Amino acid sequence: MKRIFSGIQPSGNLQLGNYLGAIRNWARMQKEYDCIFCVVDLHAITLPQDPEIMRQATREVAAGVIAGGVDPTNCIIFNQSQVPEHAELAWLFNCVARLGWLNRMTQFKEKAGKDREGALVGLYTYPVLQAAEILAYKATDVPVGEDQKQHIELSRDIAQAFNSMFDVDFFPLPEPRIQTKAARIMSLRDGTKKMSKSDPSDNSRINMVDGADSIAQKIRRAKTDPNPLPETVDELSDRPEALNLITIYSALSDRTLQSVTTEFAGKGFGEFKSSLSELAVSVLGPIGDEMQHLMAEPDEVDKILHTGAEKARAIASPIVSEAKEIVGFLAPKIQI
Repeated sequence: MKRIFSGIQPSGNLQLGNYLGAIRNWARMQKEYDCIFCVVDLHAITLPQDPEIMRQATREVAAGVIAGGVDPTNCIIFNQSQVPEHAELAWLFNCVARLGWLNRMTQFKEKAGKDREGALVGLYTYPVLQAAEILAYKATDVPVGEDQKQHIELSRDIAQAFNSMFDVDFFPLPEPRIQTKAARIMSLRDGTKKMSKSDPSDNSRINMVDGADSIAQKIRRAKTDPNPLPETVDELSDRPEALNLITIYSALSDRTLQSVTTEFAGKGFGEFKSSLSELAVSVLGPIGDEMQHLMAEPDEVDKILHTGAEKARAIASPIVSEAKEIVGFLAPKIQI
């Protein structure tokens, strides 16, 4: 069976875009593959973080992943810092990767901005850590968006370089599993802006933690225009708020934009919002309820992450130990 590895940043305040873009896909993949999912808190500190906020965000993201359908009994979910093998293997890979490879990584340039000299070293080298977290489990496939494909190519380069340097066939070359382009979910208050946790208006987004009443209220208040819905998607090109609500309906129902547009053609937003609200509550309401339950029980979330970390270490530890032996490190002596 193929082994999937994927990670998510502990950014907190999960909203509809996070669910549709990543978490729902994880929940579906766990039924077909050997899945390892990780809250990448080591990656998070490549930018300054408030320690207490990060701890809370780590729990919140884990709660959102579980509430969104990822079952810790069917797959492994943990936070990265509980598995030291990631960092150990990253150092081995730092001594295999080439500076020129990292210089080509476009995301560093984007995140560092103009002050590259002031950027943290971890931000520059984090693609090596990303390779380590994939290869510590000998993962065969990594679900990514098109913007992350370059990082998987680097992981393949590092795996191949390690194998060649030590004349072994040890690490597999992971394949990028390019995700179907996720629906672009926009603000409920402004259809030209992406739905975001940073928007000061809570009514601009549907949070994963929202309950049924809150979801329904936000959809009722969502900005629209006075015209009825058209017959074709092309006619929505200059109606951003209308297109956004149709997109949300399409994503939640797993239907095409055109099929949704055809169903509601000629109807007003009052009727359409009622149908969208019913759909959103049926899909997202139980997720919000479960997430609220988990957030109220932080010890339960911590236990799930700890158990997941133990399972992850059981896989990663022998792989990393063998990699260290290949490099030439002395193994620790067992005390009798």
